[in-house]
Amino acid sequence: MAERLLDVEDLSVHFATEDGLVRAVDGVSFELERGQVLGIVGESGSGKSVTAMTIMGLTRGVNARFGGSVSYQGKDLLKISDTEMQQYRGNEIGMIFQDPMTSLNPVYRVGEQIVEAIQAHEHVDKRGARRRAVELLREVGIPNPESRVDDFPHQFSGGMRQRAMIAMALSCNPAILIADEPTTALDVTIQAQIVELIGRLKDDFNSAVIMITHDLGVVADIADEILVMYAGRVVERAQTRDLFYDPQMPYTWGLLGSIPRLDRPRPERLYSIKGTPPSLINAPKGCKFRPRCPHAFDKCMDEPRLEQRVEAHGHLDRCWLDVEFKRAHRDRMISGETTEAA
Repeated sequence: MAERLLDVEDLSVHFATEDGLVRAVDGVSFELERGQVLGIVGESGSGKSVTAMTIMGLTRGVNARFGGSVSYQGKDLLKISDTEMQQYRGNEIGMIFQDPMTSLNPVYRVGEQIVEAIQAHEHVDKRGARRRAVELLREVGIPNPESRVDDFPHQFSGGMRQRAMIAMALSCNPAILIADEPTTALDVTIQAQIVELIGRLKDDFNSAVIMITHDLGVVADIADEILVMYAGRVVERAQTRDLFYDPQMPYTWGLLGSIPRLDRPRPERLYSIKGTPPSLINAPKGCKFRPRCPHAFDKCMDEPRLEQRVEAHGHLDRCWLDVEFKRAHRDRMISGETTEAA
């Protein structure tokens, strides 16, 4: 069996505000093994990034309330001090942040920032750290790394900045790499290159990856398992093939319908999920997706549990609809056709 690296159990992250308690993450559980790629997918505000930042210890504050556990190789990261957390952040768990232009300091050279990350966790002199920075830039595909190491972030293209962020995240050989929207604002060709790069580096460094995105197409070829999040909760969880070929949650159908397909006739316009994500302060009663679901019915006023309703092992969903009904109606929603309520 592969080495179990991370166990997230019933994680909740709430923030106290003047308007009320924001339930940003509400009962999320998953496991991560060495060599595994876990995709976490959902719209903005679904709790993906807060989950990742909590694992990194970046959501701590006077207004934050935590529940559950985040165990890295048996150590609960929610219960250790900020000082102890610094030994894990970067050294054991690395993170690629959403926007490399704002994550990289514009007034420091790219190489200096990678060197700083290396020296923060390893006992190595500046010359040795610089050599390591050049090697990392070469690993991630930066041309002429010996000279580009002295460039400023604005001298890099968007794709190159993202590669530099990946190099920085890998600078201390972390066991887990969290990639938070690593392809945002990149054209599709560069997106494919970045996803391929992360997959190759995962194998080279023998690490595990958590890939966070709003686009199921990004994780289709790289993820082993996918969590679909909505309103701070996991609403569907399955092996990648099962999720694409037998999706059980109407919200997942909407996400799939928003992806251009080459194996079907091109629709006049891609499907979009009606409405907006719910307030995390005053969430709807029952199924959180109920106000936007075209198949909602009376039982959806009760909260569905995340459980297995189909034959595939480990395929879980939060939906009261009958499995056969879902299989009969979902293709119309995924293809963008209008659907009638149940």
